[in-house]
Amino acid sequence: MDLAFTEAQELIRKEVGTLARTFDWEYWREKDRKAEYPSEFVEAFARAGWLGIAIPEAYGGAGLGVVDACLMLEAICASGAGLSGASPIHFAVFPPMPIIKHGSESLRRRILPEIAAGRVSLAFGVTEPNAGTDTSRIQTTARRDGAGFVVTGRKVWTSNARHSQKILLLARTTPYDEVGSRKLEGMTLFVADLDPATVTIREIDKLGRAAVDSNEVIIDGLRVAAEDVVGEIGRGFYHLLDSLNPERILVAAEAVGIGRAALERAAQYARERVVFGRPIGQNQAVAHPLAAAWARLEGAWALTLRAAWLFDRGLPCGCRGERRQGPGGRGRVRGVRCRAPDLRGLRVRQGIPRRAALARGASLQDRARVATDGPQLSSRAGARAPQVVLSRREPMALASH
Repeated sequence: MDLAFTEAQELIRKEVGTLARTFDWEYWREKDRKAEYPSEFVEAFARAGWLGIAIPEAYGGAGLGVVDACLMLEAICASGAGLSGASPIHFAVFPPMPIIKHGSESLRRRILPEIAAGRVSLAFGVTEPNAGTDTSRIQTTARRDGAGFVVTGRKVWTSNARHSQKILLLARTTPYDEVGSRKLEGMTLFVADLDPATVTIREIDKLGRAAVDSNEVIIDGLRVAAEDVVGEIGRGFYHLLDSLNPERILVAAEAVGIGRAALERAAQYARERVVFGRPIGQNQAVAHPLAAAWARLEGAWALTLRAAWLFDRGLPCGCRGERRQGPGGRGRVRGVRCRAPDLRGLRVRQGIPRRAALARGASLQDRARVATDGPQLSSRAGARAPQVVLSRREPMALASH
C-alpha cells in the first residue's frame, strides 16, 4: 500500500474542497436553522460529476474506488459542511454498491446512470424498529405475486427518503422460522419505488443534522417487479454487505473531515486570541491538546484509508492494526518533535501517538523507518499495521488541510 496519494487523488481533494467551500459556514447554519435540504449543494456536485465517483464508466460514472470516495467526503466535511453536506452525497456512493456488484445488466443500465447524473437518489431501507442491529429479525416481508413481489413492513431511521425517488430495500422472502440455522438467509434486496400510494414517509424529529431528513417508512402493499431484485433471491443480506462495509469506511472519512474542520477553527482562534501580549496558541496548555488532536486525526485517517484500500481490492477490510501500549493505554512514540505551521512554530517533544507516523507525503517517508513482524501493508489479508519510528534529526511538519 502506497501511503502517498496519486496526482489524480490530490486533484480530487483540491477540486472537491474548492467546490465545497463555495458554500460557507453561514449557508450551513441557515440550512440547519431552517431544517432545509441543501438542494443547491447537491445539484452543484451533480453538475460537476462527483455523484458518480464510484459508479463504473460504462454506466455514466467515473469508475473510481472507495479510497477516492473517501477523499471526496473527507474534503466535503473538512470544508465545514459536516454531515449536512456529506450525507446527501454519500447516498450516491454506498447504496448503489450491491447493484454494481450483483445487479442484472438491465438493472444497472436503468438505475446507475440516473444516480450518477443526480436524477435519482437512492434511500437505504434496512433498519427496523423491532429488529435493531439484529438484521436477521427484520419483519418487512416480500410476498410472491405473479411476476413480482408485494412488500409490506416498516423501516426506521431511513435518511434522505423525503428527497429520494427509490429505496434499496431489504425484505424477508422466506420466513425466519423456515430458514433453519442460517438466519441471515431468506432475505432479498430490491430497488423499489417510493410510491406515495403505498409508502408513507414520516420524518423523525431529532437533534442535529436538521438539514437532512431521518424518517420512518411505512410500506403497505408496495409492488416490486422481479427485474428489480438485486442479485439472488434469499441472498440479499450478503449482497447488502457490499453497502454496509463501504458505508462505515465512508462515514469514518467524514468524521475525520469534521475533526479537521474543528481543529482548523480551534487553531485559528489560538493564533488570533491574544492574552498577556501573545497568542494563546503559544501556551503549552493550549498548543499540546491541539497537536494531540491532530495526531489522533492522522491515525484515524490512516486506518480509514487502509480499510478503503483493502475493500477496493476485495480483501477483508476489518482493521487489525496493532500498537504497543504506553501510559494511559495509548500507543506512543517518545522523543518526537512536531512543528505545526498552523500554530506558528508549536513543538511537542513527547506523547504523539504512533499512528501519527502514518501521515502522508514523501518528506515523511524520507524520515521514517518502518519495521514490521510480517509483510508491510501488502496484498496479504490481515497484514499487521507497520510500526513507524520517526527520525529525531528533523521535526515532522504537520500537514495543513
